[in-house]
Amino acid sequence: MIKKGTLLFILIILAVIILTGCGSEASLLAVPDDQVVAAVADNSIQTNSESASTDEVVAVNNTVSPASGDNTQASVAEDLAENNPTHMDASDVVIDSAAVTTIELNGGTIAVEGEGVTVSTDQAVITAAGTYRLSGRLVDKQIVVDTVDEGMVQLILDGVDITNSSNAPIAIMEATEVAIILASDTENRVTDGSTYIFEDPESDEPNAAIYSTADLTIGGDGSLVVTGNYNDGITSKDGLVIRGGAITVNAVDDGIRGKDYLVVKDGQLVINAGGDGLVADNEEDAALGYIAIEGGVFTITAGGDAIQAQTDVAISGGQFTLTSGGGSTGQIAADDSAKGIKGAVSVAIDGGTFVIDAADDAIHSNSDLVINDGTFEMASGDDAIHADLTLTINSGDIRITQSYEGIESALITLNGGDIEVVASDDGINVAGGTDGSGMMAGPGRNGRPARGGAPNQDTFTYTGDSYLYLNGGTITVDAGGDGIDVNGAIEMTAGLVLVNGPTEQMNAALDYDAAFNISGGYLVMAGSAGMAQAPSGSSTQNSVLINLGGTLPGRTLVNIQDASGQSLLTFAPSKASQSILFSSPDLVSGDYTLYYGGDASGTTEAGLYTDSVYTPGTAYTTFTVSGVTTIIGGGAFR
Repeated sequence: MIKKGTLLFILIILAVIILTGCGSEASLLAVPDDQVVAAVADNSIQTNSESASTDEVVAVNNTVSPASGDNTQASVAEDLAENNPTHMDASDVVIDSAAVTTIELNGGTIAVEGEGVTVSTDQAVITAAGTYRLSGRLVDKQIVVDTVDEGMVQLILDGVDITNSSNAPIAIMEATEVAIILASDTENRVTDGSTYIFEDPESDEPNAAIYSTADLTIGGDGSLVVTGNYNDGITSKDGLVIRGGAITVNAVDDGIRGKDYLVVKDGQLVINAGGDGLVADNEEDAALGYIAIEGGVFTITAGGDAIQAQTDVAISGGQFTLTSGGGSTGQIAADDSAKGIKGAVSVAIDGGTFVIDAADDAIHSNSDLVINDGTFEMASGDDAIHADLTLTINSGDIRITQSYEGIESALITLNGGDIEVVASDDGINVAGGTDGSGMMAGPGRNGRPARGGAPNQDTFTYTGDSYLYLNGGTITVDAGGDGIDVNGAIEMTAGLVLVNGPTEQMNAALDYDAAFNISGGYLVMAGSAGMAQAPSGSSTQNSVLINLGGTLPGRTLVNIQDASGQSLLTFAPSKASQSILFSSPDLVSGDYTLYYGGDASGTTEAGLYTDSVYTPGTAYTTFTVSGVTTIIGGGAFR
């Protein structure tokens, strides 16, 4: 992303000069005597033309506040503690077989054995709390629950096929609590029509094939197929708990909705929805409208969001295959949302396995997002992981195979995990103010791949300080735009950060606006040279930025070794590179040589060699580290 428009003319001239010498390995020459070789020691920043103290730099920009890196350490349990308790009770799906009323469905007639049911021409109305076993086929008639009793109503579906062309086949209009139990080894089907006829023409409810105004629980070991041709598949206007069963929902709008909450303990859920897949949508109570998932297997294909909560999404386990908006290459309207997982207040994930293909963000929060563990493979037409305010990753195996921007928030803390990011624009983006990163849909710009989504998907406003905290983990980035772009400050204390950055001169492997203080960890970045930056002089760990006199083809080895021949870095950037940034605790004061080409053996991951033996190619330059930041061949830093 271009943020330095006032330098545009100078940078264009610089790009022309650099590109003139670009091409092949053979075009790399020794560093000319008149190129900048800068060393930053203690509290001074030195170049050929000017000198400024760190205090002056920090006075102009914002200093990093390490303490605020300990943010948003929320877990699913902490998230749910802020919400109201549910009606969930394991006894809800335990059948009292001693007192069961049987309802036998015979196409156009209904036979009842027991008490608590009133049969009319087009309905069987359950008027009392109790347990009711339904079996058989029912056409254009309705099962209704309408009771003021305080007790539980249990509906045992024991091999039913209920259809109604003009209303909800199962309608729970009044009750304290209802449980639908799927009898073992049974297949059950509920199907509505595309048009409803209401007693009150002003009414628009029921609006789902299985509809409830009361707390609803679904469980058991059988299967249920729900087809919602009118609107939703399964809807509760109160709370909804799913405890088990093999449940398939096909709906023209939302698949499964719980107004106050949607809690899934277990089950196998297959949802095909024109709207959202799983939804909780209470807009009046800040403690409600949440989704909590403890386990289960989920295959959700949604035209809108696959999982969407008005407040919180809290996931502690499960297997998820989520597709939204036609997937990462899908196109959606500007006002539509097609995210994989979306929480308007927060998203907390403690574990699970996730495969997400989303036209919009793969995981999104309008406020805070934390990932404590889990395995993720994500492709997104916009951001893979996005939070408007704070985003924290503590652990997890995260693979972002396609995105416009990979990880984005106003404040990002990466404490651990194994994270791989592929982005056509910025890999990691810390954005303050109004972010315009989601402004383009359709064909990619500047030769980058096409993206899905819609204009203005990620326009959000943030007025606080913007920070990136790198405290651990292994982070690799392959970016078409900036590798790491921070509209604020960076603090790095630990971990491995590896960036294969852009080849485009108006972007850089590293782009920050305030300070970048590094005190620990292993940092390697390769990319274009036009806007290359190095960490700040206020850092306590040494860094070196080498701007090359030409372009190294992709996969060309670069090696940095000390005067004794000990290698500190052996790396093969995946793209053509004009600059190399390196920082390590092992980069101490002394003399070093940069080589390119040659051969290496040993373990390699994302182009970085460990436990390797390097056979030197061409010696590019020898340089001396005598301070915190050393810059060879120009470049920029703060």
